[in-house]
Amino acid sequence: MRRLKRLIFCLAFLFYITSNAVSAQSSASATGHIFAEVIAAFTATETSTLNFGRFSPGPQGGEIILSPQNTVSVLGSIYTGSGVRNAASFYVTGSVDASFSITLPTAPVVLSHVSSPRTMTIKDWVSVPSPGIGAGMLQNGFQVVYVGATLKVGPLEDNPAGIYTGTYNITFDFN
Repeated sequence: MRRLKRLIFCLAFLFYITSNAVSAQSSASATGHIFAEVIAAFTATETSTLNFGRFSPGPQGGEIILSPQNTVSVLGSIYTGSGVRNAASFYVTGSVDASFSITLPTAPVVLSHVSSPRTMTIKDWVSVPSPGIGAGMLQNGFQVVYVGATLKVGPLEDNPAGIYTGTYNITFDFN
């Protein structure tokens, strides 16, 4: 009987040791790795100003339409003079092949005469690529966006000779 007790005790002890050894092996640890990538900043820089050039309004005034491709159309009584006129251009940079959105002004933008209270307005903004969500693609990490608009000009008494200036906001959103 004593032998049997000893055998039971040995078996119980052996069972206890092996069960603890098995449970000790049922967990393991490993080293995990972390990854993060910093991409190039998304930027937009004006490289060419929107310039309607030199002109002279007639008795009814009219509109000068400047396309993003630098073509000029005139409606009404406006004589376009010689000189430089060009669409605006913006150099947009960021991550290679990233898409971006373009938002142009929706309300008319005011140009002010530099030495009088007279003004003209700019409306009907257009761009290449066209405005909208995901409209542009940064192939090789950049794209040039061209912007045109329509300048509303009054008669000479409303828009006297001189220089008119103003600013506008165009938004480029990284998608």
